[in-house]
Amino acid sequence: YEAPEDKEDIFASRACPAFLVFDTAAFLTDMTIELPCHCKPEETHSVVWYYQKQIGSMNTKVLTDFEGTKVVESSKVGRGSDLRSRFSIRLFSLVIFRVQKADSGHYICGTASGEFFYGYDVDVQEVRQVLFPWNVKQRTQVQAEPIGIKTEKFQVFTSYGSWSKCDRCDVQGEQMRVGLCYVKSIYLHVRYQRESDTVASCGSSAVPQQFGLSSSSYGAKLEVRNCHTPCPTKPTTSPERQALLKFLEFDDRGPSGVTIHFHNHPTDSDLVLTCPGAKPQYAVAWDKGSAPLYRSQYMEGLNKTSRVFIDTGHHLNFRPVRLEDKGSYFCWLQGQLAAEIRLGVYLRLGRLRQISDPESVYALQVILACYAGISAAFLLTVG
Repeated sequence: YEAPEDKEDIFASRACPAFLVFDTAAFLTDMTIELPCHCKPEETHSVVWYYQKQIGSMNTKVLTDFEGTKVVESSKVGRGSDLRSRFSIRLFSLVIFRVQKADSGHYICGTASGEFFYGYDVDVQEVRQVLFPWNVKQRTQVQAEPIGIKTEKFQVFTSYGSWSKCDRCDVQGEQMRVGLCYVKSIYLHVRYQRESDTVASCGSSAVPQQFGLSSSSYGAKLEVRNCHTPCPTKPTTSPERQALLKFLEFDDRGPSGVTIHFHNHPTDSDLVLTCPGAKPQYAVAWDKGSAPLYRSQYMEGLNKTSRVFIDTGHHLNFRPVRLEDKGSYFCWLQGQLAAEIRLGVYLRLGRLRQISDPESVYALQVILACYAGISAAFLLTVG
């Protein structure tokens, strides 16, 4: 990638701080986040990112993509996978897919030789409570009691963002807003940069450990409400252009007018569908055929036995996928139909056995029992 010549080089005009400080940032779990490296010397052409849970810890992870040669497919990133398999470096920025609470900590942009340029203090919060329109009593309690706890040294509260766009048009949709947990105190560490000197997120390292919030159940809240908005008028395409595109086989859109993606997956294995082009700040919705999959029915955490659910990162999860899940799935972005995913599910005739499988354990027990019996018979015969 080469930057256009008429664009200003931000690295030439922005000097790195003489003393390494950390920008604080709070996110929801399962979202894809991007941490830009805001400054570096002009002669540095590639960067390495370092991760530490606590500053000064001897356990440091080095995140490098071998100068841009590593490719990560977000649809194949799982929750339980290691941080090293869920990141990518793009134009010096660190991109982490499906960020988890365990990923909270310090991220430092630097070089392989040990130079450090810029740092972040990342706080990943899990959703502790989801509020829907039908839960009127719970919504009233939250609005009446916005403060979680207040002491002489600190005050805990929930800060809500603005409502998202309606995730569907011409039909009933849903809107979301996120409430993150924050702390207000005059005793916060000064090494961490924030919009306010007295406010930081609950899991930030700027909050003293003596407050006891690191091991508590504080987290984010999510509100969902119904909405309805009309679809914008679409520009018409001339019949001549449509005929030309069809002749050149350039148009890969189906009858619904959106791009079609095909995916085949074996049964009895987990599957995660991601809407193409989705970003963390986008409003995302899912339909199976003509049936909408509303969060009021499919939100993760509503039912602990749910096999199909939508997580806080707007992914459609199947745990596991079954034959009846095959079909067309439509996803919406910012209130407009964005893509169609045609999911094919097939039976897996054979698979590699794991040592922890019940069949493998039973086979090992039989083999060991036979070996013990043969050894005993041999010893009796020899004796």
